[in-house]
Amino acid sequence: MNAEVRAIKTPAEQGLADSFAGARGRLPGKGAVAALREDAFKRFDASGLPHRRVEQWKYTDLRALMRESYPLAALPDAAAKLRAKNAGNVLTGVDCRRLVFVDGAFAPELSDLVPEAGLAIGSMADALAKGDPLVAAHVGKTIATDDAALALNTALMGDGAAIRIAAGVTLKRPVHLVFASGSDKPSSAFIRSLIVVEKGAKATVIESHDSGVAQVNTALELAVGDEAQADYFKITQTRALHVSSLLASIGSRAVFNSFAFTSDAHIVRNQSFIRFAGEDSKGAIRGVNLLRGKEHVDNTLLIEHAAGGCDSREQFKSVLDGQSHNVFQGKIVVQPQAQKTNAKMMTRALLLSDEAEADNKPELEIFADDVICGHGATAGALDPGLKFYLMSRGIHEKEAEALLIQAFIDETIEEIAHEGIRDALKFAALRWLGSRS
Repeated sequence: MNAEVRAIKTPAEQGLADSFAGARGRLPGKGAVAALREDAFKRFDASGLPHRRVEQWKYTDLRALMRESYPLAALPDAAAKLRAKNAGNVLTGVDCRRLVFVDGAFAPELSDLVPEAGLAIGSMADALAKGDPLVAAHVGKTIATDDAALALNTALMGDGAAIRIAAGVTLKRPVHLVFASGSDKPSSAFIRSLIVVEKGAKATVIESHDSGVAQVNTALELAVGDEAQADYFKITQTRALHVSSLLASIGSRAVFNSFAFTSDAHIVRNQSFIRFAGEDSKGAIRGVNLLRGKEHVDNTLLIEHAAGGCDSREQFKSVLDGQSHNVFQGKIVVQPQAQKTNAKMMTRALLLSDEAEADNKPELEIFADDVICGHGATAGALDPGLKFYLMSRGIHEKEAEALLIQAFIDETIEEIAHEGIRDALKFAALRWLGSRS
C-alpha cells in the first residue's frame, strides 16, 4: 500500500496560498499572463518558502524568518500617498526623473511624466492588463531560473514600472523608481518591473525602497541590447522583510554597471541573475552594506558568461556592527562557448563587533579552457595599528574608527561614474557612521 505524502504548509505558506486563491481573479492580465501566474504558483507551492536545506538560501532561511504572511496591500488612498511623498530622500539634490509607487501601486500624480523623445514609461499593471507586446515578449522570459521567491513574485505580481528606451537614445536624466510605504498597517506587495534598453541606447536607472510595516517581494527584468549601456543602482533602507530579484540579460558589446547600497534595513535578500548573452560585453557589479543591531542582509549573485570575450568584475564590501549578519554568495559560471572570459570576484567584510557574523561564499564553475577567472573573500576587524596612529595624532577613538571605515567603503563607492549619485551615497554612508553610538 502506497500512502501519498504531502508537505505540511507553514502558516505563512498557507496564507500565501489563500492570498493567491483570493486574488487570482482580479490580478492584472488574462490568457497567457494568467497561465504564467498559475504555472509559477504551482512551482512555488511544490517547494514552499526557501529554507536552509536549499543551498542558495542556506544562510537566509525564509521559511523560519517569515512566520506569517501579510494580506496584499490595498490601493493607496490620498493619505497614504501624502505619507509617501518624500520617500527616496537619499538622492535629494540629484536631478532625476522620479516615478513613485506607493504600497506597490503606481502613483502618477507624484511622478514626473514629462515626455522625452525615445522614452516610454508605463504602469506594469496596465501593461499586463492590456497585453502589451513588450511585456509579453520579456516578462518571465529574461532569465530562466527555478527560484521559489521569484516564482511567488510572478504568481502575485501586481504593479511596477514598464520602461522602454528606444534604440540610439541617451536619457537626459536618471530614472528614479521610488517604492514607498504609505499604509501604517501590515501588508505585502509583489512588485514587478521591466526595463528594455534597446540597441545603442544609454540609461541610468535607480531603484530605491523605503518601507516600514510591509513584506516586499520585488523583481526587475532588465534587457540590455547590443552596444547599449545601462547603469543600475538599488538603494534599500527598509524596516521590513525585503526580497529582491534582478534578472539582467546583456547583449553584445554592451556595458552594464550595477551598485547595491543597503543600510538601516531589517531583513534583506538581494539576488541577482545576470547573463552575458552577447560577445565582448563588460560588466561591473558592486555593492556596499552597512549593518548594525540584528540586521540581516544577503547579497546572492549568479553571473553567467554565455558568450566569448566578456569581462565582469564583482566587488562587495560590508561593515557589520552589533549582532548583525551579512551574507555574500557569488557564483560565476563560464559556459563552454564563452572563451576569452575575464571575470574576477571579491567580497570584504569589516567586523566592528565580536558578535557580528559574515558568511562569504564565492564560487567559480568553469567549462571553458581559455579564461582568466578568480575570486577572493576576507573578513576582519579594523587595523589596530592604523587606529592607534590616528588616535596618537589627537583624533578621538570614534572619529578614528569612522575615518578608517569611510576609507574602506569609499574604495567601492568611488567607482560610481555619476558624480551626483556617488556624492549622495557617500553622504548616506557618513550619516550612518555619524549615528554610531
